[in-house]
Amino acid sequence: MSLFRLDASILPGTSASAELADIVEAEWIAAHPDGPVVRRHLGTDPLPADAWAQAHTGALTPEPDRSPAQRDALTLSESLVAELEAAETVLLAVPLYNFGVSQHFKTWVDLVIAGAPLGSPVLKGKPTVLATVRGGGYAPGTPREGWDHSTPYLKRVLADVWRADLTVIERELTLAATSPGMEHLRDLAADLHAQALTVARDAGRATAAR
Repeated sequence: MSLFRLDASILPGTSASAELADIVEAEWIAAHPDGPVVRRHLGTDPLPADAWAQAHTGALTPEPDRSPAQRDALTLSESLVAELEAAETVLLAVPLYNFGVSQHFKTWVDLVIAGAPLGSPVLKGKPTVLATVRGGGYAPGTPREGWDHSTPYLKRVLADVWRADLTVIERELTLAATSPGMEHLRDLAADLHAQALTVARDAGRATAAR
């Protein structure tokens, strides 16, 4: 058994998404103590911002006419696909930034798509856990309902395009404990935190048992 873990937080020392992913990973390792874990951290080691454009245009260019940058980008995209295909379990820790998917995570997705034909189910049937967190509240009835443009996108790509067997762990109000003006939400935030930790443990155990 092998696990591929990807983190996307730009604040790894205080990452709420990493906290949830750590729990999932610990449960997986407890069940597979000899299983290798392959890691990629997009927050601390981002992919080149122009790599997707180079890979995309390179794929449209006859091989002899490709530039060195296009060849490098295509090699990178193929290696990212290989990481996913080699893993038996996938764990992604992806926070919401600025109401959407961060540029560095989107670059990774675009490069994976560039490395495999569009629509290729690179995670077909593969146990995949997504831990995603949001600093504010986006639930139905809240002022920011409908402003989360990340979670629906992530589910669409992972489950519908890449065909992962997807489990999603979500936590909201991660900034309530430290942000002025959110004091009245701190009790609710603490409850949501505790619930997310429980869901992460259950998801880790269920995924490890598969």
